[in-house]
Amino acid sequence: MPLYSADALILRTYKLGEADRIVVFLTRDRGKKRGVAKGARRTKSNFVGSLEPLTQARVAYFEKERRELVSLNYSEASRSALSSGTIEALGCATYFAELIDEWSAESHEDERLYRLGASMIEALASGVPPEPLARYFEFWLLSLQGVYPPADVREKRLSPGAISFLESARKIGPQDLAGLTVERQSLRELESLHRSVITMHLEREPRSIRVLKDMTRS
Repeated sequence: MPLYSADALILRTYKLGEADRIVVFLTRDRGKKRGVAKGARRTKSNFVGSLEPLTQARVAYFEKERRELVSLNYSEASRSALSSGTIEALGCATYFAELIDEWSAESHEDERLYRLGASMIEALASGVPPEPLARYFEFWLLSLQGVYPPADVREKRLSPGAISFLESARKIGPQDLAGLTVERQSLRELESLHRSVITMHLEREPRSIRVLKDMTRS
């Protein structure tokens, strides 16, 4: 049973038994994996602080052919979306992680999706405003999946301000959103458009949306 090490984005965890967790993580070079982190819920576990949603970590895991779950050996966090310490960052991290999980394929390398997630971690950690960052993330996620609405649909549903935001999003990194002026109404228009596309393709509304709405509008 070979041991692999990789850069990874922690997407979500589930309780398993009395002390373990199932961890869903996206690796840079081998796609999405699901693994068991034994003892991860113990107070003195080696995994403490490295399995939060949208944490960038160096992981090591054992993988056996034809086994659905890998065995997570260790996880060492290098950067966390929660380092800013805000409730808004927590909401965004949970939302981003859920959508990355939904759109990433098991054991299928997706370098662009990994880099998008990593850039969101950096932006949240440095305090980029959550609402424009969420619209930026949705735009790029849907564009990478090839399902972003075509120009004629955008022109019918969006104001010039919202279209201008999309044009800027194509050219700048998420860190640059901190200096970008955009009206709240334009962001609301984009939110409505993006959520309708996401819900249509997932055939349900993401579970984290309600939490994110409450956090970003409080």
